[in-house]
Amino acid sequence: MAQALPRTQFNSPKLVRVLAGLGVADVSGARQSVAEMLGDWLAFGDALSLYSALNAAPAGGVESRLPAVANADAAKVARAEFERAQGVLAAAITGSGGARAGRSRVEWPAPGPHASLKAAPDYAPYHQYHLAHQRDMTSAVTALRASVRAALSARSPALGRLAALDAVLEQALAPRERALLATVPALLAKRYEQLYAELEAAREDADDAGDAGRWMQPGGWLAKFRGDMQDVLLAELALRLQPVAALIAALDSEVTR
Repeated sequence: MAQALPRTQFNSPKLVRVLAGLGVADVSGARQSVAEMLGDWLAFGDALSLYSALNAAPAGGVESRLPAVANADAAKVARAEFERAQGVLAAAITGSGGARAGRSRVEWPAPGPHASLKAAPDYAPYHQYHLAHQRDMTSAVTALRASVRAALSARSPALGRLAALDAVLEQALAPRERALLATVPALLAKRYEQLYAELEAAREDADDAGDAGRWMQPGGWLAKFRGDMQDVLLAELALRLQPVAALIAALDSEVTR
């Protein structure tokens, strides 16, 4: 039996729950249905493209980067590629993949042992660090999604229509996705400022730089923030991979049937 891919409720993604748990995002208020949200986000031209994708025969698309295999192994190969990409990106986020994990190879901007506490509120290096991982995720997930769509198109006309529909949705919703995810580093800035304020309030002498070497030790305020950022980035990765997981599930269902 094929291993189940990660699943998350549409109206309660892990990323939202993590941000809410950190106290940096307000998730209260009435939720719209999926149909209502799509109606707000899609332009008239997008609706026409969706109609065409649903009713036209599947056209040739991007050539799959997955190895050519028999139909029975298509889902298995796609799943393996999914897990490989997921593993590489997650390792880059957690720092467990070495210097070659991810494309950006951006190191965590930890302060030096003699850093001044007054300089700590500069969040800019951590903002850039987050953006670098977002660029890595965008590049890798976009390529993976296109490759899996090509695998679907080669499997059957029905899956080809699904692949065409996914391509239209990806293009139509990309601006909305970019705009929403661009706010995440700014939301994390609130958490950074909160932890710094707690540290400053607990100290009698904010000019003392002797504690800088302990900021990244277990329990240190900057170590806590790094853990929070990793949780947010991993949740964002899971969110970005959801459409690919759904395509692979459809491929797996078709092959099994």
